Amino acid sequence: MIEKYKQDYEQQVVNLWNEACTFDSIDIEKFRRQVLFDENFDEDLCYVAIKDKKVVGFILGIKRKFPYLERGLEPTKGWISVIFVAKEYRNQGIGQKLYDTVENKLKEMGVKEIILGAYSPNYFFAGLDPENYLESINFFEKNGYTAGTKHYSMGMNLHGYQVSEKTLVKKKKAEEKGYKFINFDYRYSLELLDFLKNEFGGGWKRNALIAMQKNKAQERILIVLNPEGKICGCSNRAIDDNEMRFGPIGISDNERNNGLGTILLELGMYEMAKKGIYRMYFVTTDENGRRYYERIGLKVIRTFIDYSKKL
Repeated sequence: MIEKYKQDYEQQVVNLWNEACTFDSIDIEKFRRQVLFDENFDEDLCYVAIKDKKVVGFILGIKRKFPYLERGLEPTKGWISVIFVAKEYRNQGIGQKLYDTVENKLKEMGVKEIILGAYSPNYFFAGLDPENYLESINFFEKNGYTAGTKHYSMGMNLHGYQVSEKTLVKKKKAEEKGYKFINFDYRYSLELLDFLKNEFGGGWKRNALIAMQKNKAQERILIVLNPEGKICGCSNRAIDDNEMRFGPIGISDNERNNGLGTILLELGMYEMAKKGIYRMYFVTTDENGRRYYERIGLKVIRTFIDYSKKL
């Protein structure tokens, strides 16, 4: 039987999540924060499957009720954030019933395209993971989803990390030209927010703004000043309060190819190591980014593939 999610099911859903999604364990606090307390949570898009008087499946769909930065409401888009079924109850059509229920609801709400994972800002998965959840690829392709871009999560061990000699030479030459690499200072607040919005979009501005509101910006954000004293680059970290999470990081379009990004990246990793944060990772980069970061020593943690379906 397919039922709307109720609070009574919370512990069962979390327990089943950890049994089914073994590479992405959660606790109740994270479940509440990213599911129930998300402003777009809708009971009409969240269901459980009940069999033998217990929860054996779960699905979470999303359609925006509130605008998200410059993206607005994205009225024709919907998301399947997560779906899973207990191992012993698979291949019985339960997952299909859960999926059909949410797809039909999204259609009724005017959705013309469904995207898997990748719902900002509270996504659990950046796409489908073919290495850890191959069955999800087969399931969604059978339901008419097509693959898009492949991207990568990457990370690095920071025990004993030191900025490379090559990068120290680059940094010295850049500083001789008048560039400065500094920890964020609140006198740059408005300039940084404008820089991030204009260069990279509202999501980057939002991340920096949250760090400022939490009074964490000085320890989490590094900025680059050009010879005229204006911000031309920025790196952030711990945007979800996970101290190991690095990024986003970016250099203004007119300052790229000057090696500033590599300097900023290595300085950021060194700052983490000094604080005793001995592991860094970021969630996603493209193929070109993967090759770049591998040259610096980062390794691929997992791979995601974008999947979507036109209705």
